[in-house]
Amino acid sequence: MVSKFVYDVLYMSSLLAEVLGIPEWYSDAACNTVLNPELNADEWFPERGSSTKKAKEICNSCPVKEPCLEQALERGERFGIWGGKSERERRAIRKERKMKPIVDNDDEETLF
Repeated sequence: MVSKFVYDVLYMSSLLAEVLGIPEWYSDAACNTVLNPELNADEWFPERGSSTKKAKEICNSCPVKEPCLEQALERGERFGIWGGKSERERRAIRKERKMKPIVDNDDEETLF
């Protein structure tokens, strides 16, 4: 039987995730640094020109790779590796799917 404390913690965690906009699938993500503290979150946000190989290797074995990629495409994520794809690769997918271009509100530049 689950204690009231454990139930309360799980309930509060789900509320916090909802408020922060964390999708349900993220708890199963291979990049989840809460579950996998040995991972460096910076791997998914490399400096320009840095290697994305390690992040993509982890993503390619991830059970939630597809919903991760789809969310990144829908939200227009401009930075990082999502669903095993770089920003440039996601831009190409958006263009191929004829999705609405992403506009940078800071300078009104179309980023597609």
